[in-house]
Amino acid sequence: MVSASQSRIAGATLFLAVALTSGAATAAAPCRTSGPYEAWLAALEREATANGVSQRTVTAVAPYLTYDQRIVNIDRGQRVFTQTFLEFSDRMAAAYRIQTGAAKIKALANAFSRIEQQYGVPAPVIVAFWALESDFGANMGKEHTLSALASLAYDCRRADRFRADLLDALRIVERGDLAPEEMIGSWAGELGQTQMTPSIYYQYGVDYDGDGKRNLLRSAPDVLASTANYLAGLGWKRGEPWLTEVRVPQNLPWDQADLSVQLPRSKWASLGVALADGRALPADNLPASLLLPMGRFGPAFLVYANFQVYLQWNNSLVYSTTAAYLATRIAGAPALHRGAPPPALPFNDAKELQTLLTHAGYDVGTIDGFLGQKTRQAVKAVQVKYGMPADSYPTAELLARLRGGR
Repeated sequence: MVSASQSRIAGATLFLAVALTSGAATAAAPCRTSGPYEAWLAALEREATANGVSQRTVTAVAPYLTYDQRIVNIDRGQRVFTQTFLEFSDRMAAAYRIQTGAAKIKALANAFSRIEQQYGVPAPVIVAFWALESDFGANMGKEHTLSALASLAYDCRRADRFRADLLDALRIVERGDLAPEEMIGSWAGELGQTQMTPSIYYQYGVDYDGDGKRNLLRSAPDVLASTANYLAGLGWKRGEPWLTEVRVPQNLPWDQADLSVQLPRSKWASLGVALADGRALPADNLPASLLLPMGRFGPAFLVYANFQVYLQWNNSLVYSTTAAYLATRIAGAPALHRGAPPPALPFNDAKELQTLLTHAGYDVGTIDGFLGQKTRQAVKAVQVKYGMPADSYPTAELLARLRGGR
């Protein structure tokens, strides 16, 4: 899948960097340029039956495979997500989600105990995604999944990804997990209470309530176990932490605050990093990276190997940090220390910053006003060049230096 944008994060939908599919996706899927929709659809149905989908299923889904230009327009009209970590976490890691999450864990204690024993993923981690993706199943979307996927697969912008999802949606019907009319979800085809793409649903869905179906729309046990199964598949390390809030000294070597830099916690302790309440870090060799989502004056976290799983779930640093932080809050951690970070750059200034960095020879990815990880890496490099504290956070001061070419 592709990087997150404003409309998708606003609903906190599941988003990945790479499409995962259990089906047989082709290297260059046919799309609108291949001919009219009816001919394209007939070819897709032939491909489905050639790959094990029965004619009975193809006939059952056929009335739902309608083309919807509105869905394509939504996909093409996405806006860039530009909220800061504090803005997003204030809204998404709200008190009611923390309280409801803790109550869900208590109410489903037996299921969560079995799930952690089997998959190694703690309940607060699963519940945080459950909260962010659908408010515990309250907001799963209102679009007809099969029509949305067919429309997006026919459009040529991301035809390969959506064709694979559409074929796996047919396999979900073939397997008996959902009927075509039950497939209601987000405009981009995600389904269920933790908003899985059909390909992820098909590969990682678990029948945990024993009714013979993997129902991620209505069965809480199936939702929770499937989410844990997916996180385990992404590489979740049993028994290891994911994120810890810390306190950092003013004289820290800021260029070490980077997800690409991993140091033992004992080393971070020797650099003056402490737990948020002032207690000493564990003096062990567990590798950790220092994450400063809003620079050296904002919140600070140590993140571990399991944080990479969050970035695979959604490659937006803001979303991933919020999801990991919410999980710690549900687990009982206190509210974070907000610090006093400088104001975020306005959207047009952020685009100008990216443009100037690009002209200076740095790779920021797409110039889109979205200050993602590539832009942060470029910011760090130019901060080092200018002798500024290299905390990877873009500021008005840095923009002024770039404008002046010095």
